[in-house]
Amino acid sequence: MSSEKLQKVLARAGIGSRRELERWIADGRIRVDGQKATLGDRVEPGARIDVDGRPVKTTSLEAPDRRVIAYHKPTGEVVTRADPEGRRTVFTRLPRVKGARWIAIGRLDINTAGLLLLTTDGELANRLMHPSYEIAREYAVRVYGRVDDATRQRLTQGVDLEDGRAAFDALVSIDIDRAANEWYRVRLREGRNRLVRRLWESQDLQVSRLMRVQYGPIEMPSGLREGQFDELDASQMNMLLEAVGLKPEATQPRRPRRR
Repeated sequence: MSSEKLQKVLARAGIGSRRELERWIADGRIRVDGQKATLGDRVEPGARIDVDGRPVKTTSLEAPDRRVIAYHKPTGEVVTRADPEGRRTVFTRLPRVKGARWIAIGRLDINTAGLLLLTTDGELANRLMHPSYEIAREYAVRVYGRVDDATRQRLTQGVDLEDGRAAFDALVSIDIDRAANEWYRVRLREGRNRLVRRLWESQDLQVSRLMRVQYGPIEMPSGLREGQFDELDASQMNMLLEAVGLKPEATQPRRPRRR
């Protein structure tokens, strides 16, 4: 492998976005082979890289095969590698990847189910989560109580929350049952913590079920059961890459593997 730009190597390893890493280099937080890094530095295979005095694992610096999987997260699982309370994590069900690790693209809280994308490519993960790319997330949400037109208007025009103004990009009724529960499909382009729930709660409405059904151009695969995953094929992968300004792959489509 030939030398590569330092920030590209670290972004691929999931350390941060290229822009963040450029700032860290400028701030003197990164060293290569014991020397303070400078903008424009390139690194060779086998170089020792330290971030804030801590070494980056050599295996994470190598270029792994870029893979993305769509996982149907059940409620009750947490999106973390280890949980001090002993709760089940999403990573326990995932396939092993040689010389790489799965990076979650965004998070779903313990009470939220649905589509979670995971990738071996740190730069792709960082871009898909970065606010500047405005990647849409869509959710199916069941709300307890009736929602009138005035409430819908407030939720799509904007309400003030404790961390700033927020609104749904779209809010569409998809089903109404007889038990005073209404199902909606909503769309957001930001990933603030518990934002879907907090928007509804701002209108004194209780969310009784929440499920993510789409992230960017990728929808929940049809028939994918809770706890199962599908690997994205090259066509789906390229849709993600194009959404964040990365070069599409020229490889032949892979056959998705469901487990």
